[in-house]
Amino acid sequence: MTPDPDDRKPLYIQVNDRLRALIDRGTLRRGDAIPAERDLAEMIGVSRVTVRKAFVELVEAGVLIQKKGAGTFVAGRIEQPLSRLLGFSEDMRARGFEPGSVWLRREESVASPDEAMALGIAPHAPVLRLKRIRMANGQPMAIETAVMSAQFGLRLQDIEESLYDAVRKRDLLPVRALQRIRARMGAVSEIELLHLEKASAVLAIERRSFLADGRVLEVTFSCYRADLYDFVVELRGGGEGR
Repeated sequence: MTPDPDDRKPLYIQVNDRLRALIDRGTLRRGDAIPAERDLAEMIGVSRVTVRKAFVELVEAGVLIQKKGAGTFVAGRIEQPLSRLLGFSEDMRARGFEPGSVWLRREESVASPDEAMALGIAPHAPVLRLKRIRMANGQPMAIETAVMSAQFGLRLQDIEESLYDAVRKRDLLPVRALQRIRARMGAVSEIELLHLEKASAVLAIERRSFLADGRVLEVTFSCYRADLYDFVVELRGGGEGR
């Protein structure tokens, strides 16, 4: 971990690189605690400011996470099982993360042709459109645009942090969903909002959620960080040998 005096890289980048190497080799694993800034600075002979700067970059890159009052930990990747229908906030709380959002757009508008087709409503029918950056412990995880038909009576002022909390109050929880996932290169705006490196891949997801009567409750277009998210599917056999 001690920086190399012959290395021309700034000290904080050397600390950054060495922590990354320990994680890549498996010496540090997901959930492992990192020594406090002062302790690590004394261990490797650098200033506390140098360690703090390295931590900031690693947190922004999704390598480390910082929990208020607890310390700094190796972040690892998040596995999202596709067999469970959960809202983002509910899912993050279940994992011990604090969910959050940065709102980019909240509007009552009319459906675009693609949105109308996905929702099964007439073109230009009234909808709610919610676009935001989804956060976990202050770290950007995804950009999400949720569109819902206005026929369900939900208003913008009814929605605080969780859309699913708002629809639950109206007994409108979905019973199933169809989800399409594909990998693509992130757009410049997406890379900036998600704090990614240039020319990074993302996971583009379209999800339609259905009520028990078959109506589409919402369609969500999301862009997830491919460096932090794994979507996991459990496959079962048909019960007969071949």
